[in-house]
Amino acid sequence: MKFGTTIDGDLAAIAIEILQEAEAAVTRGVFSAGRGLRDDWRGQVRASGLGSRLANSVRQANFPRSGTSLRAASLVWTKAPDILHAFDGGVLIRGKDGLWLAIPLPAAGLTGLGRQRITPWRWEQRTGMRLRFVYRRNGPSLLVADDARLNSRGLAAAKGGRRRRDGVLTGAQTVPVFLLLRQVKMPKKLDLDKLAREATARLPGAILGAWKE
Repeated sequence: MKFGTTIDGDLAAIAIEILQEAEAAVTRGVFSAGRGLRDDWRGQVRASGLGSRLANSVRQANFPRSGTSLRAASLVWTKAPDILHAFDGGVLIRGKDGLWLAIPLPAAGLTGLGRQRITPWRWEQRTGMRLRFVYRRNGPSLLVADDARLNSRGLAAAKGGRRRRDGVLTGAQTVPVFLLLRQVKMPKKLDLDKLAREATARLPGAILGAWKE
């Protein structure tokens, strides 16, 4: 018994059409999976209470920049890798060269000059006040501001009142501004690797779904 087959159409053209469909499906599926992972990372950062600014540091870059490819790729990354890594791994942070870590208390505020992260030096530059070191044997040591007050926003500020004969400002107080620690264990608030594994597991389905569109 013999069988005969014929191909209706140009075989080369059919192969090219299938290849183009495959390239488009892979590209759309990969880009979609990358976008989903980016959104999942951002969502977890926000849900962990780390704020929208840090969440928006998560970015996505697609390759190729234009067109389609069977080797399409989507890179999900962050502009703040050290911060996210700290909360993702619950790392132990120590002061450099054995120095103290200065943890700002509410009275310090969040930023210094130029909206930079607050440090003792930047705090002194911003307020014009000097900090005094207070050693405590049974607890974290402190940096405090003398002759100070808490303003309406709860921040340490210069008292600005009249001095008594002993040189102390009337109504002034000593305000703790920074907590000094030798090391800090960051709480694990994120699990970005888990989200990446879940995105990878969804990738075949995303490509198949894009092919059926």
